[in-house]
Amino acid sequence: MFVVIDDRESVTQGYAAGFDREGEVSIGFSSKDFRDWLECAVGNDVLAIGAFILGDCSDRTSIPKSIRNKSRAPIIALNNLKLLKHTIELFEAGVDDVVQVPIHVREILVRTAVIRRRTIGQPGEAQTSLIRVFLDGRDPEIGGRTLALPRRELRTLERLVEHQGKWLTKTQLFNAIYGLFDSSYDENVIESHVSKLRKKLRNHLGYDPIESKRYMGYRLDAFKSRCNGEAGPSRPN
Repeated sequence: MFVVIDDRESVTQGYAAGFDREGEVSIGFSSKDFRDWLECAVGNDVLAIGAFILGDCSDRTSIPKSIRNKSRAPIIALNNLKLLKHTIELFEAGVDDVVQVPIHVREILVRTAVIRRRTIGQPGEAQTSLIRVFLDGRDPEIGGRTLALPRRELRTLERLVEHQGKWLTKTQLFNAIYGLFDSSYDENVIESHVSKLRKKLRNHLGYDPIESKRYMGYRLDAFKSRCNGEAGPSRPN
């Protein structure tokens, strides 16, 4: 889920339409509404955010710090004017990238994927790279072969890989895939997505790398996957 922060409603609506065309969930806020929401947001809400897009608002150099108090998701700032002073100010404020507008939503997706890939996984972990996701819309590689997945199954796998080794509840997965404000689906739909995904992974790998526990949710075995990385040593017996 992408959060667009801009005091111009026409801009937030425009990006919402662009993300929707790319099959991504997004929500737009004015800077005031965003601060109000962020102050009240709980852990599950913040975990659902894939990236923050920071547009034109009067206090935007202070917003990144407020975000970082609750989330490590990428922050991409949009610049209307290509001025070195503004770019430096934004980086010093804590954003991860600064881009010149106009910019296509696909480029935002790619830039976000690059930032997120840098933060996934820890060097030195024993992993076999049997599962590789790219976070930019491309199908994953499972056991060295590309596996075509429907969009929501792909999003489910991406979230599990991003948080590999950690439990994600059904609610956390639902919020990340369908957004925080979508009431047209029941969160039990996640069970169907995970069930179909597990079957496909099992067919490719010969085993099921997804664990599930009542009340805890789902977890991907950290030793059996890696996000867009090189093959590591096998898991010890």
